[in-house]
Amino acid sequence: MSHPTPYPVRLADEISRQLDQLAEHLTHLPAHEATQVIARILDPDHGLLGGVTHLIYTGSVFAKDQAERGALPAEVWLALGRAATDLANTGADLEEYRDALRHVSTQPATGAGKPPAPASLVVRRHR
Repeated sequence: MSHPTPYPVRLADEISRQLDQLAEHLTHLPAHEATQVIARILDPDHGLLGGVTHLIYTGSVFAKDQAERGALPAEVWLALGRAATDLANTGADLEEYRDALRHVSTQPATGAGKPPAPASLVVRRHR
């Protein structure tokens, strides 16, 4: 007799499916709506990026415990910890653009009229 798939595994599969679906929608949305979606994804308090970062961090805590017990290699814990840190740093880097995304996402869709001026795609930042 096969064991039923645990709910958290089914939930992870469903979230993955929905993420694929969201990415597909994003490729077809008008710019105004796509910007709204991106702004919500990057929202540091309730956004997808923060949620994934928290999930990876939680996985890292679990992996540390399992590594200390000898059930997982320490490299798994270290890799998950690095991933959580990298995601957190990426979120922090994107934080400075939060206001710009919010501003664009709250503007009404532009119909006929003067299009916005294109921006240079080569931007140098000093850190």
